[in-house]
Amino acid sequence: MPTLTVTFGEIMLRLAPPGFERFLQSPQFVATFGGGEANVAVALASFGMPSSYVTVLPAGNPMADAAVGELGRFGVDTARIVRGKGRLGIYFLEAGANQRPSKVVYDRANSAIALAKPGDLDWDHIFEGAGWFHITGITPAISAGAADLSLESVRKAREKGLTVSCDLNYRKNLWKWGKSAVEVMRELIQSVDIAIANEEDVQMALGIQVDVDVHSGKLDHSQYQKLSDKVLTEFPNLQAIAISLRESRSASHNGWSACLNDRQEFMVSRHYEITHIVDRVGGGDSFAGGLIYGWQSLPTHADALEFAVAASCLKHSILGDFNRSTVDEVQALLKGGGSGRVQR
Repeated sequence: MPTLTVTFGEIMLRLAPPGFERFLQSPQFVATFGGGEANVAVALASFGMPSSYVTVLPAGNPMADAAVGELGRFGVDTARIVRGKGRLGIYFLEAGANQRPSKVVYDRANSAIALAKPGDLDWDHIFEGAGWFHITGITPAISAGAADLSLESVRKAREKGLTVSCDLNYRKNLWKWGKSAVEVMRELIQSVDIAIANEEDVQMALGIQVDVDVHSGKLDHSQYQKLSDKVLTEFPNLQAIAISLRESRSASHNGWSACLNDRQEFMVSRHYEITHIVDRVGGGDSFAGGLIYGWQSLPTHADALEFAVAASCLKHSILGDFNRSTVDEVQALLKGGGSGRVQR
C-alpha cells in the first residue's frame, strides 16, 4: 500500500525565453516553477500517490506564495513548508536544439533554504505519517547550512524507519561553499536505502570510477553493472541503485533507458529513442518519481524500472519542470502506445 512520500529541497522561479530562443532574443521570459525534489513530489501526485513537499521559503513573498499555490494545484501537500529569511531562488533556462546545448544560469545565493540551518525544521512533525523520504544531491550543494540540514534530514528519516531515496544529482556550478561533493555525499549516502544517479553523478559525487563511454554510440551495460556493483559494495546500507542511461545524440535527440541493481539481479530497461525533445529538464526527476511509485505499487523491481523509464520518456514531451503524465498514460506507452496517434 503506497505511503506518504516527503521530498525536501529548493523550489525556484524558472525563467525561460519563449520556445527555443536565446536569452533575451525577445525581451521576455516565461515564468514557471521547478526544482528537483518539487518535481518528484508533483510526479508522485500526478500518479495518484500522496506526497508532501518540504522547503524553506521567504516569508511575505508573493512569488513564494505563488510557488506554494502551484504545488497545491497538483495535489502536493504544502503544509510542512517552513518560512524564513532570505529570498526565492531563480534559475534561467535557455532550451537547446539540435547541436546547440541547453544552458542553465543559477541565481540562488542567499535563498531562504541556503540560509537555513539544522534545528530550523521540525523533522518529527514533517515525517508524521510518512513512509518514504526523498532528497537529492542538489540541496547539500547549495550551502554549508543546507548540507548540514540534508544530513540531519536523512538521519532522522532513517531513525524513524522511513525508506530513504537519494538522487545524487551532481551540479558542479553549485559546489562552491567549501567542502567537495565527495566529502558530503559519501557521508549522506550512508543513511540512504535507494540511490538514483547517472554515471557522472556516481563518479563526481561518490568518487567511484569505472570506464564508461557515453559518446561511443553504444553503451556497454557490463560497465554499468561493474559501476553499480562497486557502489553497493562500498555502501552496504544500500538496497539498490538505479542508473539512468542517456545517450545525447543532440539537444533534440536522446537515447533513453536505465539499469537497476537490487543486489539480487542487474536489470536493463527497454530503450527509447526520443526525438524532437520539447524539454528535458526534470526528466531525471520524473524517473525518480516513477521509480518511487513503482517500488511501492508494482509487483517487481523490474516493473518499477520500466515504469520509471517510460514516465521520464514522456516527460521529454512536456514543457516545464513538472511531469504531467498519469499512470494510465505511462502504462499505455509501456504497452506499445508510443506512435503518437491522436486519441479520440
